Amino acid sequence: MGRFVAQRLLMLVPVLLGVSLVAFCIIQLSPGDPAQVMAGMEASEADIEMIREKFGLNEPLPVQYWAFLKGLFSGNLVSLRYEAPVMEIVLPHLKNTLILASMSIVLAVLLGVATGVCSAVMRKTWVDYLATVLALFGVSMPVFWWGLLLMLLFSVKLAWLPSGGMGTFAHLILPSVALGTSSAGIIARMTRSSMLDVLKQDYITTATAKGLVRSVVVGRHALRNALIPTVTVIGLQFGQLLAGAVLTETVFSWPGVGRLLVTSILSRDFPMVQATLVIVAALFVFVNLAVDMLYAVLDPRIRYHGR
Repeated sequence: MGRFVAQRLLMLVPVLLGVSLVAFCIIQLSPGDPAQVMAGMEASEADIEMIREKFGLNEPLPVQYWAFLKGLFSGNLVSLRYEAPVMEIVLPHLKNTLILASMSIVLAVLLGVATGVCSAVMRKTWVDYLATVLALFGVSMPVFWWGLLLMLLFSVKLAWLPSGGMGTFAHLILPSVALGTSSAGIIARMTRSSMLDVLKQDYITTATAKGLVRSVVVGRHALRNALIPTVTVIGLQFGQLLAGAVLTETVFSWPGVGRLLVTSILSRDFPMVQATLVIVAALFVFVNLAVDMLYAVLDPRIRYHGR
């Protein structure tokens, strides 16, 4: 296991280099001059050139990319908008996004797994049909529209929950529900499909024939084996929640890394955008590594060996 983890961590280096190169090229090809944005529309050409000189924006692209890499991995990369180290700005926003994504995935797992198990156990009943409709509703619902509906109902009409911002636990409920609904639907469909396959296996029939209680057969024998493909989906969904919380954070004014990314793009803060993309990509890789390690916990027969 240790050798496998070491190999995966080494693979992180070329992945992050590739992400940083793609992010750098995309940002450089985007329209707009960050020096012009920082100086303002009324600034003279001399002032704009001074800003370019100060932040190295007049250097050749390979020189700018190398400076970006050195600044990123040394922690000295400076934001053009805030004129402060990027990490000092990104990390607090990243913590807020992790809080939102963690709460969303917990809700998604609880609702999705429970719905999927009930749907599989009560196949072709009204429970199964209702669970299928709810799962399709969750998958099909656009996050921004669902968030606005939740805000309209629980904040405007009923005045039960705050409509946006961050402060108390109540501020976390609506964005978590809006962000986790789609993941809950996907997890429910995967859990149902996996449970139906496992319930057909011979060892489930044997356990039932021995007189074990149905809840024990489903919970101890069937669910644990059915969770292996579901865990893969959960890991992918958590990574997507980290990277795709932009709309939710914008709708609910949540001060996360997605909202920071949007404001950085609008202000042409190239270092901030590039660093944010690399950090999110690194988190996605670490989530996938954690999912691979969790396989061995769910199924002791799974072992990882270095090659």
